Amino acid sequence: MQSKRGRLDRYLCTQLHTHRKAVRELLLSGRVCVDGLIVKDMDRQVDEFSHIQLDEQILQANAPVYVMLHKPIGVVSATKDIQHKTVIDLLDCEARDELHIAGRLDLNSSGLLLLTNDSRWSDALMSPTHKVDKVYRVTLANPITEEYIAAFAEGMYFGFEDITTQPAKLVILANNVAEVTLHEGKYHQIKRMFGRFRNPVVGLHRLSIGDIVLDEKLAPGESRALTAAEVASIC
Repeated sequence: MQSKRGRLDRYLCTQLHTHRKAVRELLLSGRVCVDGLIVKDMDRQVDEFSHIQLDEQILQANAPVYVMLHKPIGVVSATKDIQHKTVIDLLDCEARDELHIAGRLDLNSSGLLLLTNDSRWSDALMSPTHKVDKVYRVTLANPITEEYIAAFAEGMYFGFEDITTQPAKLVILANNVAEVTLHEGKYHQIKRMFGRFRNPVVGLHRLSIGDIVLDEKLAPGESRALTAAEVASIC
């Protein structure tokens, strides 16, 4: 999702339904404030979270929202769905209809899901260049061997997309349970990687994204706002 960033004069023309000459006069007369300061520069960049005021009239006062959700199995990672309950349906915050999902989980997966209305933050979170760790607990139908560790660390070639996955870390936790750390999120990547060993994934639970760890106090379906430290860890 792209950030709604642009020039102040264009924003004012659209918001006030007027032409650039009138906007220029408003700015030069010192009647427009952005984030509490008088702005006279027509080229000033603003976004969806800039506080913009004309005289005593507030034109925009949106606030960024960041939510952690413990996604249950059977709930779809979407804003709307005609067949299943969505993660948006689980939220009770006022801004829930403005939120988008930063890193989806499929219908039969559970764990940490992040939602926000801040597109620049979610872009940073999901950008391959930032290589944000995503940690999963994976339960398999069959036992896991040491062979898996080397294969995940080397990366795997998927011919359909003609791509090779980035190196991933696999730690064996139990006979058929592993912890997997990825830096990317290809389509059904974990299931397909274990599929190379013909070992079906029977449980997939996301534990963390970067330094943001699923709050153990949250039951499946519950959510809370991210702390300032959690938000800043992604920027």
